[in-house]
Formats: sequence, C-alpha cells, structure tokens
Amino acid sequence: MAAAATVPPPDSQQPAPLSEPQRIIDTFIAPSKTFIDLRRNASWWGPYVLVIIVSFLFCYIVDQKVGFRKVTENVLEQSPKQAERIESLPADQREKALQQQTAGTKFFSYGISIIALLIYLIIAGVLYATVKFGANADVQFKTMFALVIYTRLPELLRALLSALSLLAGVSTDSFNIRNPLAVNPGYFIDASGSATLRAALSTLDLITFWVLTLLALGIASIAKVKRGTAFAIVFGWYVFAMLCIVALTAATA
Repeated sequence: MAAAATVPPPDSQQPAPLSEPQRIIDTFIAPSKTFIDLRRNASWWGPYVLVIIVSFLFCYIVDQKVGFRKVTENVLEQSPKQAERIESLPADQREKALQQQTAGTKFFSYGISIIALLIYLIIAGVLYATVKFGANADVQFKTMFALVIYTRLPELLRALLSALSLLAGVSTDSFNIRNPLAVNPGYFIDASGSATLRAALSTLDLITFWVLTLLALGIASIAKVKRGTAFAIVFGWYVFAMLCIVALTAATA
C-alpha cells in the first residue's frame, strides 16, 4: 500500500503581510512588525501622504494664528547677526528685505514636505552606504528609503501638538517655527540668549531620539545587523550632523 502523501505544514514563521494603515499604526505600537514587513514590500506612500497633510495643516494654522511676518521676525530675533544686518539698511530697503524673507519663509514652510523628500533621500543614501559597505550587510536602498520615511512618523506629533497649542491660544510672541514644541532644553532659551547654546540644547530632543531609536531598530531588522552596530551607526551620524549644525550656528547666528 502506497504511503499517503504528506502536505508540508504552512510556514508559521512567516508573518502575515501588513496593509499600509497597519504599518503606520505598528510604527508606533509594534515597530518591529512594520520593519520586518518592509523587507517584503518597500512601499512608502502611506506615511509620506501623512507628512504632506500634516505639514500643510501645520503651516496653515501657523499662517492664521501667527502670520509669517511674525514668524520671520521671531526667527530674526534669535539670529542677531542677520537682524543687525537688516536693521542697518535704510527704511525702504529694510521693509523690502523683511518682505522677501517673509515670502521665503512662507514658501519654504509650505513646501517642506517636498524638501523633506530630498532630505530623506540623502539620509537613506548615507545610511545605506554605511550599512552596506561599513557593516557588510545585505540591504536594498529602496528598503532603507522606506524605513527612513516610516521612522519619521513621530515627527508628525510635533507638528500636530504645536498646531493644537496655537489653536488653544498659546502666546505667539516668541513662537519659533524651527523649534515649536517644548520637548528639548533649547526651547526654553530666551531669544536674547546664546544662539549657539540654543542650537546645542535643541539637539537633546525627545521626539528626535524616538525617531533615531526607531531608525536603529529598523536597520537591525531590515539589514540583519546587531542592534549595537545599528545604534552606533545612527547615533554616530546624528552626533556628527548636530556638531556641524552647532558650528554653523556659531559662525552665522
């Protein structure tokens, strides 16, 4: 009698595919599920659509509640060298310079989601090269790019909470569009304080650390490298970038 044919059991180790909404939600509550699923499908349109929507909503509320002229003036207050240069101009030229800077700030703010996409590409490229050639890991650029976008989702909370505070009637006198939420020590440095110190303390940002932690965990998942290696890569590049920003602030602010 012939032996009965056996059917191999399903691979219980293979997780079920996730939808875009599931991946977005899991980025906050179960990030490893999202990161593992990125190896299956490196689609990134879901979180990027959210970036566009939230960014536009934030800018619209800032425009209505603060006004980009006031936003520009507040930024200049924290940049003494720039403010001094504008103040030294004749009255008509000073007003023209302020109008141009206000228009530039407004254009940059509303277009930040497009600019962010270019920044994401640069970040993904640097991390991909570091992981691929520095850690000799097997990873695809498209997966790294999707990871970078997904791990930026906590940054949307900064925009949403800042917008809610403006709607709730918080004072706009010292509103800083570059650092609108009290999640880092730099937020509490007065406009007349040291711009370099403000820039340095702003790097100690809770939401940014959340993003960096997700990014390190994601690299460990998609590239299958040790977590220690992933954290060293992510935070090493962050420290380097922040030192450059602080140095540039010291030279120009």
